[in-house]
Amino acid sequence: MICHCEKPKPRAKRGGKRSNHKLLRLLRLARNDKYLTGHDIKAYQLPITNYQLAITNYQLLMSTLLITGTDTDAGKTVLTCALAAYWQMYCCDREANGSHRSLGILKLLQTGTGDRELYTRLFSLDQSPQELNPLHFSAPLAPPIAAEREGRRVELELVWKALLSLQERRDFVLVEALGGLGSPVTHELTVADLARDWRMSAVLVVPVRLGAIAQAVANTALATLTGVKLKGIVLNCVKPCSDQEIADWTPIDLIESLTQIPVLGILPHLNDPTDLAKLAQAASELDLERLMPIVKALSTSKFK
Repeated sequence: MICHCEKPKPRAKRGGKRSNHKLLRLLRLARNDKYLTGHDIKAYQLPITNYQLAITNYQLLMSTLLITGTDTDAGKTVLTCALAAYWQMYCCDREANGSHRSLGILKLLQTGTGDRELYTRLFSLDQSPQELNPLHFSAPLAPPIAAEREGRRVELELVWKALLSLQERRDFVLVEALGGLGSPVTHELTVADLARDWRMSAVLVVPVRLGAIAQAVANTALATLTGVKLKGIVLNCVKPCSDQEIADWTPIDLIESLTQIPVLGILPHLNDPTDLAKLAQAASELDLERLMPIVKALSTSKFK
């Protein structure tokens, strides 16, 4: 795991008995690592089996979704809002012990104004501005350029720590990327690099318009080249589209054949993209079991 920030040395083991959960948490924080290996079990003498290791890694993988796109204004924010609205409406019920199933939203980086203010207005997240968007630049430019204008650097360690904190405290975390998979985060790294190095499963938002097929092919090729795990593609109607236009500009069979990635649904154009009921309805038409596997688990648990 590469976090692109200085990694502290593993902490020395203290006396006293600790639960598996606390040991795993300490190890993750100490190593800035989200996934454990068999080597970790031996090196740190963790009292867990390979089965428990597999379950832990699976749960971490299933608890975070990176929402990326082919370009700026592809519809990442709309999809993030739709999934968050669905969660807030159908998944945020109270547990028997009085606690709530909780959702976290993270905007990787923001340049200019927009997304973080929208999320704060629409959703009850119980997150500080720093947790929602740990790194912000005033100029609406690519992060390395915006940072240079302000005499700053892109402090990815702040973003990494915010992500780890949300993963520890929330049942599910939606991470909205910036631009497209190939958009620069620093002078050396792109969004695709972060998705790979931080091992985030991703969904690719493709706008329904002429040229969408080529964009989908190019971005999925980049995902394959860099090792990004794409759960699927979501088509987004950035303007009102007829069924014929959708079929002509974004033929699902052709896109799936060329990219070998499943199309998980189509987001309709919403006249009011802040209407939570309509956002939740739009999300319900997507393949949520692939996008958010935890939704299926939560639904199943209600009947046990």
